[in-house]
Amino acid sequence: MHREVESVLYLWQYFIFVATINWNILNMSRLTSFKLPALLLLGFSLTGCATTQVKKDPLEFAQQDPYESGNRAVFKFNEMVDNNVMEPVAKGYKAAVPAPIRMMVGNIRSNFGDIGVTLNSLLQLKFADAASSGGRIVVNSTFGLGGILDIASDMGLEKRNEDFGQTLGFYGVPSGPYLMLPLLGPSSLRDAGGLVLDAAADPIVVGSFFVAPFIGPVVGATRLTDQRADLLDTDKTLEEAALDKYEFLRDAYLQRRRSLIYDGNPPQRKTDEDLLSESSVQKPSLSSLVVKERLPESSR
Repeated sequence: MHREVESVLYLWQYFIFVATINWNILNMSRLTSFKLPALLLLGFSLTGCATTQVKKDPLEFAQQDPYESGNRAVFKFNEMVDNNVMEPVAKGYKAAVPAPIRMMVGNIRSNFGDIGVTLNSLLQLKFADAASSGGRIVVNSTFGLGGILDIASDMGLEKRNEDFGQTLGFYGVPSGPYLMLPLLGPSSLRDAGGLVLDAAADPIVVGSFFVAPFIGPVVGATRLTDQRADLLDTDKTLEEAALDKYEFLRDAYLQRRRSLIYDGNPPQRKTDEDLLSESSVQKPSLSSLVVKERLPESSR
C-alpha cells in the first residue's frame, strides 16, 4: 500500500512540475501544447544508436531508477498519448507530404538545432566543435536557402549533438535518478534541469516574441510532427527487440547519455570481478607472509 501511495504522490508532483515549467514557457512563447511532446519521442530514436563501448550492467541501470513504479505509470500515460494522438498525426503527415518536402522540413529543423549545439559547445570549451557547428549555421542559412538544403554536410561539417544536460554533466553535475517525465519522456534529474535551459535557447521560443501569435504554434506543431514521422520506422524495431519496453528504453537512454557526455568514449566502469582481482593482486596472501617470516636472514 505504501508503494502505491508513493507512486501516486510522485506522479502528482511531476505533473505539477512539468505543467508549471511549460505553462511559463508557453505563456512567453505563445506556443500551443503541441510543442510539449517534442522530447517524449527522443527515446525511441535510441534503439538504433544507443551503442557504446561501456559494458552494459542491468543492475547498475536499475539502481539509477529508484522511482521505477512511478516512472512506469508515466510511461504508460505517454504511450497512450502517443498511440492515440501523435502516431496517427505523424502517419497522416507522412502519407500526405512528399518525401522531398519532409526532407526540407527536417533540414530546417536541424539548422535551428545547430544554434543550441554551437552554444553548448562553447560552454564546454570545445571551440573547434563550436566553430564547425557555427559554420553549419552560416553555410546552410545562406547557400542552403535558410536551411532548406544541408550544404554543410556535403562540405564536411558534420552534425553534432550537444545540449544543456550534457553541459551540466561536463562540469561534473551528477546525473541523479532516472525520470520518465509526463509528455516529455525519458530524462534524469540533471537533464530535466537542462530542458529548461534548452527551451530558453530554442529559436522557436525566442522568435515567438517577435512574430504574429499563430506562427509559433504552426512552426512548433510542424517540427513536432516531423520529428515523430522520422521515428515511425523505429516503433516496429522497439516492439520486436524489447520484452520490456520500459526497461529497454531506460537502459538505452542512460547508456547513450553517458556516451554523449564523454563524446563517445566513456571511461570503463570497474565491475565486481575487476575489483576482486585488483584486491587479490595488491594484497599478499597470508601464506606468503608466513613463509617470508620463517626464511633465515641469509636466504633473504
